[in-house]
Amino acid sequence: MKKLLTLILLVTVILSGCSFGRQTGENPVNEGVDYDIIVYGGEPEGVAAAVSAARNGMKTLLICEDEALGGLMTLGWLNFIDICEGRDGTMLTGGIFKEFYDKVGGTAFDIEKAKSVFLEMVENEPTMDLKLSCSLVEPIMEEKEIKGLVIEENSEEASYTASVIIDATADADLAAAAGVPYTFAGEDIGEKDRQMGVTLVFKLAGVDWDEVVDYLENDDNAGTGATEKAAWGYTREGYGYVPQDELMRLRGFNIARQDNGDVLINALIIFGVDVLDEESKAEGIIRGQKELEYIVPYLRETCVGFENVELIGTAEQLYVRESRHIIGKYQLTIDDVLENRDREDKIAIGGYPVDVQPTATQTYGTVIGSPDRYAISYGCIVPLEVENLLVVGRSASYTSLAAGSARVIPNGMACGEAAGVAGAYAVNHDMYVSEIYGNDEAIGDIQDTLKKQGAYLEDFYLPEAVMEHWAYDGVKTIRALGLLDGGYSNDYGLDNELGKWKFQNLYNKLLDKLEIEHPYYEVSDEPTCAEIINAVAVQLGAEDTDYAAQVAYLQNLGVIDEELAAYYTDGAKRPLVAETIVLVANAYDYLTADK
Repeated sequence: MKKLLTLILLVTVILSGCSFGRQTGENPVNEGVDYDIIVYGGEPEGVAAAVSAARNGMKTLLICEDEALGGLMTLGWLNFIDICEGRDGTMLTGGIFKEFYDKVGGTAFDIEKAKSVFLEMVENEPTMDLKLSCSLVEPIMEEKEIKGLVIEENSEEASYTASVIIDATADADLAAAAGVPYTFAGEDIGEKDRQMGVTLVFKLAGVDWDEVVDYLENDDNAGTGATEKAAWGYTREGYGYVPQDELMRLRGFNIARQDNGDVLINALIIFGVDVLDEESKAEGIIRGQKELEYIVPYLRETCVGFENVELIGTAEQLYVRESRHIIGKYQLTIDDVLENRDREDKIAIGGYPVDVQPTATQTYGTVIGSPDRYAISYGCIVPLEVENLLVVGRSASYTSLAAGSARVIPNGMACGEAAGVAGAYAVNHDMYVSEIYGNDEAIGDIQDTLKKQGAYLEDFYLPEAVMEHWAYDGVKTIRALGLLDGGYSNDYGLDNELGKWKFQNLYNKLLDKLEIEHPYYEVSDEPTCAEIINAVAVQLGAEDTDYAAQVAYLQNLGVIDEELAAYYTDGAKRPLVAETIVLVANAYDYLTADK
C-alpha cells in the first residue's frame, strides 16, 4: 500500500509539471511571462547573451537602444579588439566571441561587416525576437524582484516580462534603475572625482598603408608595429600634439583599416565629459570634432603615411571606459587579477593588462600590472538586492582597478554567453539566478554547457614570482589603492633604492585618499630612513624628533613589527622601495583600523 501511494504521488508530480525544488505554484518564477529571457542592451555582450539563451532553447527578446547592434564596436567604432591571451599564446575567450572574431576576420575589422555579423547571429535564432531603437522607461518591479521592462517603442510605451532579465548596457542602466547598489569610477579607492578620459574615434581617407607599415615595422620602438589590417604606434607624434582645447589629448595611435582603405584612429582622449549624461556626451563629440580641425593638419605634417589624409567622419558614440561598477555576489579584485587566481565557479577567463587611462590632471595612463590569466566568478554577474537579474559588460561586479582588465569586450562577451546559459538553467529548474551562486551542481552543469559551446574554462595554477617577496603584503595593500604600478612586467622595483618622488607621491596621495589634513611631506633627492620614519611618525602623532624614539613610537603602535624593524636600524641608510612600501602600508592599516 505504501509503495502504491508513493507511485501515485510521483505520477501526480510529473503530470503537474512541478519540480522537486521550488514548486511552481509556491513561487512562480516562470509563470505567466512573455519571454523566458529578456536581454536589454545591444552591445556585443548583449548579443552574446541573447544568442546563448536562444541556443539553449529559451524564448528570448533582445532589446537594443540603438538603430544597429554592436554598440561600442559598431557605433563607437572600437574595432581594434583587446584580445585576452595567456602568456603561452592561448586565446582565453572562445565560444560566441570566437565565432564573431572569426567571422569579422580577426583583431581589426570592418565596421559594416561587424554590423551584418551581429545581425546575422541574432536573426539565425528562431526563438529570438529583436527590437531596435527602443529605450527604457522603467523596470517592472515587485518589491526586490525585476519582472520585466517598460520600454518606449515606436513612440509608445510597451511592457514585456520574463523569468530572467539580463542587463547588457554599458553603464548598467537597468540595474541602477532597479536599485542594484554600485560605486562610480574610482569611488571605491577614494577617488570620487576620477574620470578617465573618453575617446572619439575618427575616420581618415588617404592614408598610405604601405608607408605606415614600413615606418612602424622599422622604427626604433619595439612597442610599435603593423599588419595588413591594424597598426599601433606614432607615440611621439601623438603626445607631441599641443591641443587647442586644454581638456583634450592625443596619444599613440591604434589604427584599424577598413575594407575600402579608410582607417579608424583611436587616439583622441577627451576630458570633462559626464559619461552618464547624454547631453554632456553629445557636447564631448562636438568638442572632439572641433579639435580635429587642428589635428588633421598636424597629422599631415608630422606622421609618415598621413601626408594626404582627409577627415571623413567621427563615431556617433564615444568610447567610455568606466562608469558604474555594480556590487554583486562576488566582486573581482585587483589581487584576483594580478595573482592569476582560479575559481571553481568560473564562467570566463580574462587575461588583459590592467590598463588605466589618464585623467585630466595626468599626461599618461598607467598599467597597474599584467596577468597571465584569471577566473571571473559567476557571482560577478549576479547583483545584490535585486532578484531575477544578471549584469554583463564593463559595469559588472569588478572593483575599479580590476575593471581596468576585465572591462574589455572579449571578457564581456564570454560573461554574456555564460549569462545566457545560466538564465536557461534557472528557467529549466524553476529557480532564481541568484540560487545558482554557491550551488556546485548548477555551476558544474553551466560550465559543461559553456565548454560544449566552445568556451575556454580550463583549470590553472600560475602564481606570480613577486608573491614570494617578503614585502608582498605591503604591495597588495598599496596596489589595491591604485598607488603602485607594476607595468607589463609586474615589476614594482621593490629592491631598488627609494627615490624622492616615489615616496612623496605615494605617501601624500595615500593621506589624500583618507581625507586626512596634512602638510605636503617632502624628502631629499636621496631620502634616508630617518626622513621616511619622521614623515610617518609625525603624521601618526609622535612629538619626539629623535630617530630611535620615533622608531620605538611606531613599534608601539604596531606600524613597525619585528621583521620591518630590521630594515630601519640605521637612520642614515637610504631605504629600498620594499621597506618603504611595507611601512606606508602598515601606517594605512593603522589609520583605517577603526573605520
